[in-house]
Amino acid sequence: MRIGIYGGSFNPPHLGHLAAARAAMAALGLDRLVFVPAGVPPHKELAPGSPGLEQRLEMTGIAADQLLMPGAVEVWDTELHREGKSYTADTLEEAAARWPGDELWLLMGTDMFLTLHQWREPGRILELAGVCAFGRTEADGEAVFAPQREFLRKTYQGARIATITVPGLVDVSSTRLRELLARGEGRDFLPEAVYGYILREKLYGTHADLKRLGLDELRCVSYSMVYAKRLAHIRGCEEEAARLARRWGADEGRMRRAAILHDCTKYLTVREHLDICEKYGVELCPLERSTDKLLHAKSGAALAKYVFGFGDIYDAILYHTTARAGMSLEEKILYIADYMEPNRAFPEVGELRRLAYTDLDAAVGMGTSLSVQEMVQRDKELHHDTRDAFEYYGKGT
Repeated sequence: MRIGIYGGSFNPPHLGHLAAARAAMAALGLDRLVFVPAGVPPHKELAPGSPGLEQRLEMTGIAADQLLMPGAVEVWDTELHREGKSYTADTLEEAAARWPGDELWLLMGTDMFLTLHQWREPGRILELAGVCAFGRTEADGEAVFAPQREFLRKTYQGARIATITVPGLVDVSSTRLRELLARGEGRDFLPEAVYGYILREKLYGTHADLKRLGLDELRCVSYSMVYAKRLAHIRGCEEEAARLARRWGADEGRMRRAAILHDCTKYLTVREHLDICEKYGVELCPLERSTDKLLHAKSGAALAKYVFGFGDIYDAILYHTTARAGMSLEEKILYIADYMEPNRAFPEVGELRRLAYTDLDAAVGMGTSLSVQEMVQRDKELHHDTRDAFEYYGKGT
């Protein structure tokens, strides 16, 4: 197996890091890419006010997840738990022990590549791994790479060196990006979810009020709370909810907010759901207490109301999974948008979409009927709200 080791401060990880990672994976034919956030960088001190180790680790994990390569991309925290400076030679020694017999490649930017011979134990580094350097701009081409590449090959026998230029690579340094963030700028250089995490944690001098977020900021914060594989569904649900709002006369902004936040706690543990519900006084039945699929609607509604300040969408999120009898217009719209957004694919979805724009109650009835059928087929206990909704909307559909 061919494994790429991509180290750095990742303070913060930005779109340039992800573009370089994709390019290196393609150019080298990597089977796995491992991001390694530095604990104590040997070549520079972390900037004053930098996030803590765990925050940089979490940001790097969020960024890596955006590559949508589960099983092929991971974040390794080995340097964060090592005492002293984070020397690359030590990390590669650990990597060789962790992946014995595999081919290692060390990934780095132009500046690091041009000073590699000045690092601690450069010969050992080049013995343990090949080196792939990538340029941030078109200027970082052969004229820059060739002299150092030839020097390293002559000085360290057997050294494996690859150099690539990534066309259109985001040209921003982390130092510059931190300055921009402190001024309320720089958002375009970051994955949405990473920017959302920065806002949520108030990093780099940002001071976002979570109860006064605009739609774009709310999306970013919500996206930072879920895995990237869920984003297509959340985006699809938002656009479907907006279309249904326009069709049936609901408040489009309110429905967008509800859709953006409806799955924000989707990947919490049962214990985390229960803690949120206990903190905010959300009553739970015995079935909900043991079912994370049901719990995420309850905890998500609580965060929407108490953390983000949107009490007007509380019920829409609270019942978006189960439905209930006598739903409001907003509740029906979110329930159906979640059920039949464009990424959904099941035999009855075409008819459900037709009904959603001609007879919303009939669409809800069809949705509850399908849910009852699914629970019966899977021999699962039916939630009382779903049973009541089926009695109210679904009988005879």
